[in-house]
Amino acid sequence: MTEIVTLDGTRANLSAPEISGLRDKIRGRVVLAGDTDYEAARRVWNGNVDRRPALIARCAGIADVQNAVRFASTHGLLVSVRGGGHSAPGYGTNDGGMVIDLSPMKAVNVDPARRVARAEGGVLWGEFDAETQVHGLATTGGTVSNTGVAGLTLGGGLGWLMGKYGASVDNLIAADVVTADGQVRHASATENPDLFWALRGGGGNFGVVTALRFRLHPVTQVLGGLVLHPLERAADMLRFYRDFCPALPDEAEAYAALLTSPDGIPMAGMLLGYNGPIEDGERILAPARKWGRPAADLVAPMPYNARQSMLDAPNAEHGLHRYWRSAFTEQISDDLIKIVVEGAHRFSSPLSALFFFYLHGALTRVPANETAFGARRAQWDFDAIGQWTDGSESASHIAWVREIWRQLEPHLQGSAYINHIAADDQPEKVRASFGENHQRLRAIKAKYDKANLFRVNSNIPPA
Repeated sequence: MTEIVTLDGTRANLSAPEISGLRDKIRGRVVLAGDTDYEAARRVWNGNVDRRPALIARCAGIADVQNAVRFASTHGLLVSVRGGGHSAPGYGTNDGGMVIDLSPMKAVNVDPARRVARAEGGVLWGEFDAETQVHGLATTGGTVSNTGVAGLTLGGGLGWLMGKYGASVDNLIAADVVTADGQVRHASATENPDLFWALRGGGGNFGVVTALRFRLHPVTQVLGGLVLHPLERAADMLRFYRDFCPALPDEAEAYAALLTSPDGIPMAGMLLGYNGPIEDGERILAPARKWGRPAADLVAPMPYNARQSMLDAPNAEHGLHRYWRSAFTEQISDDLIKIVVEGAHRFSSPLSALFFFYLHGALTRVPANETAFGARRAQWDFDAIGQWTDGSESASHIAWVREIWRQLEPHLQGSAYINHIAADDQPEKVRASFGENHQRLRAIKAKYDKANLFRVNSNIPPA
């Protein structure tokens, strides 16, 4: 017998014949505790998420996903869906339930003539970019390369191309979804349009997305890199940054961070990018590069996929311990700057950081109700990111994030980018983050997942 957690939190037992029956239907592999590959299979990107599911269905294709969903639904099991496994709260796993793991599903198909690409549910953005860049094409895909394509997109999809080409959801053409009843549904503007609307920002609430189809754009050589300043100039730099951002054209991106240099020195930096002719980018980004006599200017022409991976190490490495808090803000006030800078002086770990990501351009010109992702105003996504290597130190690093967040929260909005919602954020913050789209999402949730099978996420309860 295998003990497993059910949807209502109680425990039940699955018999050996029931497990064997699932294994017979899965072309991939069903992994249980005690199997030699269980330890590797249960791990996710956030090393501080140390959960032990009872059952991991490593799916090789869409039929495997159907059979896994039907099994979970029949037995009323607690279910997590893992794509890239990049969720900071660890939504891709759970304790005692079932994980539907798409990570073996890695196919990427590119049609360069039509500028369209299809990616399966386990593809990471670095893998996607590697295939599209062969043809000089890309679509908006996050800021680090090891993020999952599906998870990032379902939450909206902020990234280096969003000013010019919109969010990932604005480039999503269609998706294949296994819904709670085990049926495969194609979602697009013409097929199941309500489901297609909900998938574009509603997170993993509506089913298991096994494939996504994107519109691509010509992107090859770009401008990108960090401009670094001593931490004592951080307040002045952030004031310059907040005034610099509103004048940016669609092609330009400017993020800001307080972080630690590779040699252990806390610093302030602007992360700059330009998606257009290099000479235009040099001119437009020049004020940010010349401001305040930088300690280092690392901005340079580079291939698009090099910019997509420039923050990977050490910030986004698989297995680091992490705790994040996040919120939107339409203002970077002097009071906010003061708290952020004081927090950086008290970094508990050299891997931690305080980030501002600026939303502007094409992303903001889409009506807020056109997709479930409704954050369509010029604003900043602010993130307090605690990261560390030694799990025994977790309490002190989490305490640093929580203390700075206690001070920051009154200066921020009560909503956040869904992909950056923390596991301990209140349900009210989840509702606020969906905004006026929340009621419509609840109705669609009731249509496709009345029992709330897909609940391990920023959850939308069915109406």
